[in-house]
This record gives sequence, C-alpha cells and structure tokens, in this order.
Amino acid sequence: MERVNFQAIEKKWQNEFASSKLYNKNGKKFYCLEMFPYPSGKIHMGHVRNYTIGDVIARYKYLKGFNVLHPMGWDSFGLPAENAARQNNLNPKTWTEENIKTMKQQLKMLGLSIDWDLEISTCNKDYYKHQQELFIDFYNAGLVSRKETYVNWDPIEKTVLANEQVINGKGWRSNAVVERKKLSQWFFNITKFSDQLLKDLESLDGWPEKVRLMQKNWIGKSLGCEIDFKLGISDTSIKVFTTRPDTIFGATFLAISVDHPACKFLQKLPDFLEFKKKCSRVGTTEEAIANA
Repeated sequence: MERVNFQAIEKKWQNEFASSKLYNKNGKKFYCLEMFPYPSGKIHMGHVRNYTIGDVIARYKYLKGFNVLHPMGWDSFGLPAENAARQNNLNPKTWTEENIKTMKQQLKMLGLSIDWDLEISTCNKDYYKHQQELFIDFYNAGLVSRKETYVNWDPIEKTVLANEQVINGKGWRSNAVVERKKLSQWFFNITKFSDQLLKDLESLDGWPEKVRLMQKNWIGKSLGCEIDFKLGISDTSIKVFTTRPDTIFGATFLAISVDHPACKFLQKLPDFLEFKKKCSRVGTTEEAIANA
C-alpha cells in the first residue's frame, strides 16, 4: 500500500476550501469571532487551542446550514512592537507586517475555516480611522475626559498595564516588578451608564450566573452616604463614602493616600518621604494593595 502523503492532501484541501468560498451562502446568519492574536512572530499552543475551538463551532454551524461569518484580525498596536523593533533595529511597521505574514501562513496550515478576505489589522489606518472618529464622537458627547491617576507601570516595556496584566506583582510579559506611577490618562465615563448596564444584565437569558455576577461586580455600583471628618491639624476635612453609616461609631482611624492634599503638612518629614517612596512601588491591583 502506498504511503499517505498528508502534506499533499492537506495542501490540496486547504486550497480547495480557500477557492470555493464555502461560507458565502444563504441561510440564517451566524457570527464567529475569536480574540485577535497579537502578531508577536509565531503562533503557540494557546493559539492552536483557541482557534480550534472557534473553528469547530464555525464548521458545525456551517454544516447546519448557517451563513457563517468567520473573520480574522490582528491586535497589532502597542509598545511591544516598538520595543522589539528597537532591539532588532527594524521599523515597527516592517516587524509587525512580517510577523503577520508568518503567523497567517501558520494558521492557514492548521486548516482553519477562516474567511481571509475579511482580514483586518488594528495598526492599519483604514481600520483605526474609525476608532478615531468614534473617540471624537465620545469626546464631543462629554463621555471622555483626561486626568492624572495612578497606573501599573512596567519599567521594562515602558507601558501601562491593566490590573489583569499584573500577575503576582509582575508584568505578564516582561516579568518585571510593576511600579505605581502617576500619569495623565484618558477615561471613558461609562459610569454614566451604570444603571442601564445593571438593568440590562437581567435580560441576558442563557448567560451563566457567575458571568453576570462578574459583570455586576465590575460595574461596581454601591449605595451609601458620604460623611465629613474634620482634621485636628487644620480646617481640612476628609469626605468618606460608606455603605454602612450605622457602624460609623465603631470607626477608630482613617487611612488616606500619601498624595492626599491633607498630606501637605508632612512633605518635609524624611520618614514620610521615605514611606511615600515605598508606596510608589506598590501596584494598583486589589491583590497588591491587600498585600501591602
């Protein structure tokens, strides 16, 4: 019996799938989109797992007669591309596009049922111009503001990290100890929609309760009152929010930020300045604050 040439067979049917446009058909529409990969250079087993799961769903729906939309894109903006380009003495655009080319070929070799005609890249101006238009609309509607706040700062990648990107006090990619740094940031005023978001959570039939609870906690609406505490050192008062005003007579102390205006009286004390420096090395995640 002649040996089966898997490489030739795979190539044949991959080309067949790409040319036949199997998903362009009538039927009830179904949209299947996995998270866009970051074009770091090569795919890994996490990519294989993620896109295999999406591919199984897309193929199943196609076989059930659905008109399946299964596109692909690249989350290609960010400082990692800039840092890698500096290390390799390359233009970030060249580095990113070469990585996309390599990873696209690898994903095609997996035989994934992706419609590559719909491919996008977030660093392409044809894509991000729409984001810029949306940002301007948000800004004009008063839904965007700019202010200084503390962030998780990765000293190696020289970028801001979300709390989810800080693991055990270190950056998820660089493994560097994350610093607490005050920077000017843009904020989307989504709190204006808290009530609407909470109400609409109740209409999500079929969603796991743990997911709905997670979203509810993330919105984080609390009911309570604000109480003013006067400081003995001046006429300054501190406004405190509490969800349990009935327990206020059990309060024994107040803890404030080292950057609170009330700390201006301590700015010349060496012990305070050393403590403030130590606090700057604490991250902004709940875990970091609890450990501190």
